[in-house]
Amino acid sequence: MPKPIFLIGYMGSGKTTLGKKLASKLDLPFIDTDEEIVKQIGMSITEYFGQHGEEEFRKLEREQLRKFADSYAVISTGGGAPCFFDNMDWIKANGYAVYLQMSPKALFDRLSQSKLHKRPILIGKSPEELRAFIEEKLTEREPYYTRAHLTIDQLNTTVEMLAALINQHNL
Repeated sequence: MPKPIFLIGYMGSGKTTLGKKLASKLDLPFIDTDEEIVKQIGMSITEYFGQHGEEEFRKLEREQLRKFADSYAVISTGGGAPCFFDNMDWIKANGYAVYLQMSPKALFDRLSQSKLHKRPILIGKSPEELRAFIEEKLTEREPYYTRAHLTIDQLNTTVEMLAALINQHNL
């Protein structure tokens, strides 16, 4: 039976944008776990974090991932999802993980230009603080991300190339 394709990577790496295009190209549904969490809790993730803390959010995120075990879909995960509990082991056992890899500089450039109100964790950071934050978090998360079945250079891989790689690997 076909398994879900989980897109993992740091915030700003294009999991949602590329995920929607990839799902369309492969004629599969697209699921964004963060959007699903927001629907479930009836508030923004930022509000939930503020009221319940990161640990409770990570538990909710873990439950959300598991809802899609039998979904043949392209699934965009939250940037931290693979890095908590046994989530990366679970993703690899129940689907195919594709790491959208980007350099800290490319992520900095992209996040500096993004709508910061959508990424509250970045609000109020100077360019130097933002750069240091990205480098620190990416260093922490990279050991999880690189366990993916497939790692792609996000800036130099088109949706057509990724679809071809997925088909080639029978994902």
